[in-house]
Amino acid sequence: MRPKKMAAKFMISTSTIRNYEAKGLIPPAERSSNGYRVYTDQHAAYLSCIQAMAPAFGMEVTAQVLRCLHQDKPQDAMWLIREKEVSLYEEKERLERLIQDVRIFAYENKSPYAEETFTINEASELTQVPKSAIRYWEQAGYVTADRDPNNRYRRYNGYHLLKIRLIQMLQCSVYSEDTVNFKQSIATTKHTDLQEVMNVAENVRSYLDKIIESQMCGVSFLYQLIQLTKASTFDGARIIQPRLNGTAD
Repeated sequence: MRPKKMAAKFMISTSTIRNYEAKGLIPPAERSSNGYRVYTDQHAAYLSCIQAMAPAFGMEVTAQVLRCLHQDKPQDAMWLIREKEVSLYEEKERLERLIQDVRIFAYENKSPYAEETFTINEASELTQVPKSAIRYWEQAGYVTADRDPNNRYRRYNGYHLLKIRLIQMLQCSVYSEDTVNFKQSIATTKHTDLQEVMNVAENVRSYLDKIIESQMCGVSFLYQLIQLTKASTFDGARIIQPRLNGTAD
């Protein structure tokens, strides 16, 4: 295919394809007798994989994986993906613990931190969030600490800790419109409004359910590409193009 036709097939620009080629995400284009780029089924397979993987794993990880394939290191590519899958599972586990803690705090008032207040050092230790991140989130408006009336130092209570943990859930997520909206919701939610904190947390849980489905789609396209790269030719290979919602045709 000529560049315009390949770009139209994947609903991207020709400059995007050239950029992928320059960064080593797809193989170098072949050249026609008059010097024009010509793309093949091999390039279509790589582009399909990029479009399937990027929404779930991000472009940085996707690029690392494809470069591993170019270096004939498919096992390294698969281990990179497995690391991200494990990370998502751990994130889901942390979220479930957070939701349980919010529920206990809201309906049973049994939080061990209900009546206590903490310095930023203590809040950092309890939530496993760096102090620099907590300060940044306060500047961004995601969490607002109380102030000690005597020395004006930051003071955090159990409500703050729950909100800090909720913000932390989004830090490892692939940047998307959804994650931006979640952060905006967190910023507008009062830390004492546990019902709204619960609502945001449950929405994040639904989002993680979508991400794992998207990851499965990306892995299937990666596996297909790995198998194709093992073959001596791509001629006649059937390339399954991902839909825009991340599912396959």
